[in-house]
Amino acid sequence: MAQKNDATTLILALLISGGLITGGLWWFSRNMSLSNLFNSNSSPSASPTPNSTPIQSSATHFKTFAEVPNVPNGLFTYGGSTTFAPLRKVINSQIQTVFPQFQLRYFQDPSQSPGSGSGIKLLIENQITFAESSRSLLESEYQQARQRGLNLKEIPISIDGIVVAVNPNLKIPGLTINQLKQIYTGQVDNWNQLGGENIPIFAYSRPQESGGTTEFFIANVLGGEKLGNAVKLIPTTTEALRAIANHPGGIYYASAPEVVAQCTIKPIAIGLTPDTLVQPYQHPLIPPEACPQQRNQINPAVFRTGDYPLTRRLFIIVKQNNPIDQQAGEAYSQLLLTSQGQDLIEELGFIKIY
Repeated sequence: MAQKNDATTLILALLISGGLITGGLWWFSRNMSLSNLFNSNSSPSASPTPNSTPIQSSATHFKTFAEVPNVPNGLFTYGGSTTFAPLRKVINSQIQTVFPQFQLRYFQDPSQSPGSGSGIKLLIENQITFAESSRSLLESEYQQARQRGLNLKEIPISIDGIVVAVNPNLKIPGLTINQLKQIYTGQVDNWNQLGGENIPIFAYSRPQESGGTTEFFIANVLGGEKLGNAVKLIPTTTEALRAIANHPGGIYYASAPEVVAQCTIKPIAIGLTPDTLVQPYQHPLIPPEACPQQRNQINPAVFRTGDYPLTRRLFIIVKQNNPIDQQAGEAYSQLLLTSQGQDLIEELGFIKIY
């Protein structure tokens, strides 16, 4: 009988202990869940930097233009980078179809060359609503804006790259960043100095004041040094590509969508070192005689990962001190960051930002 009572007591003790353990685990997991929920919803975010873009994370929830809220009514002027030209031409017309009341007009100061710098200057002078830029804002531009009582925000909307083009008959596998610098600062003047044939180098560039692409190249390839005296300045990419197609030693650089698919030139690989050359196009290289039936295509993976060394982002620059201008600039950015906008950006040869 005593053994029976002892067994009953043991069973009861085990049941009580199990209940306490189960209850404790439930209480612990519940409080951990509440703690995680509280932390995820209530923890303060880091202070925004000039490059922070809180609008991007919210815009990724929108699939189509029609879903974007708070698109204002009115006529809004904008200006800036020539790299954005194909985006403006195709995407803006589709935005206007969905939001006819959101009227967009490109403005360029006739006394200045169109480009990122001139567009940002117009924005700071309150002559336009928002600006398009193929480079980040400079600290001097932030300061100029603050002197006028303005705060500027840059919102990245796409990834792009600078692609180097040469004459299609030039037999050279690629160039390092340092070799590019040597060419454009005048340290070398013949392709045989870089492992090529005995052909004089004819380097072409748009002027520095022409826009963000040249500024990006000077900052990231030349290390801030000036273009060499032998560099031939040319006003447009179209003219530059025509020039290198007609000159055996020609070389030029421009935005990836402007270069890679062209039939009359050859995009080349670029690397930090000779053994890390990265092609900006999808292999294999399409020969000129097969074009335009076949065209070289951009390799988005090398730009998205940053493996290609001349990768950059494209930005919408927004004023934060003028409510209607800020609303218009942020709405336009949101439209470009929708799935519909990003798909169109990719179709135009640029790279989705997400």
